[in-house]
Amino acid sequence: MTGSTILVVDDQTDLTDLIKFNLERKGHRVLTAADGESALQTARARLPDLIILDLMLPKKNGREVALALRSEPATSGIPIIMLTALSAENDVVLGLQIGADDYVTKPFSVEVLLARVSAVLRRRSDTPDEKLILRAGPIFIDRGRHLIEVDGQPVGATLTEFRLLEALISARSRVLSRDQLMSKAMGPDIAVTDRTIDVHITSLRRKLGVHRDLVETVRGVGYRFADVWQAAAVAC
Repeated sequence: MTGSTILVVDDQTDLTDLIKFNLERKGHRVLTAADGESALQTARARLPDLIILDLMLPKKNGREVALALRSEPATSGIPIIMLTALSAENDVVLGLQIGADDYVTKPFSVEVLLARVSAVLRRRSDTPDEKLILRAGPIFIDRGRHLIEVDGQPVGATLTEFRLLEALISARSRVLSRDQLMSKAMGPDIAVTDRTIDVHITSLRRKLGVHRDLVETVRGVGYRFADVWQAAAVAC
């Protein structure tokens, strides 16, 4: 999959330049960062299609960067290929557990890395559209990128708000109880009060602006998304 934007994060300039040169030969746009803090800043600002991330970095190591990216809605869906000089099984497993989609052990062949890049990008693009995109009236949700747009404009939502809106739209105007919303937004093992969901709903409505009334309260039961819901799971 050519034409993708890829962020390469490594403090070894020679290696970064080599990777960048070869990725650009394949038609990709390449961003670079030499430390963990710069990597996070660039990822948040540019939202690349893929991140090649070294484990051993100054300021913030690769594990810290990956955890931060996965914890933020805007960056949580970005695939990560981890570069590591540590080949022990525990290090590989840990990298995958903290959110890496694949890993390459140093030293490596550039052709091997390019093949892994192509494979990860292909898996991402081959994901069925119906699993990624939701539309309901003026609301657009990209599950893969944890993106919400209202009237074509991006809305900054927390992960909980994102999951609440996703659950409500996916329900196709059916009423969801507070317990159901808690489970879908926060997980079945998280104990929170009804008031917690109400506060999140209030915040979500505020971010929907003039369309706040699309999230309807059903007294004594819970919430539902208004009947303007048009199609869940449509292609871009």
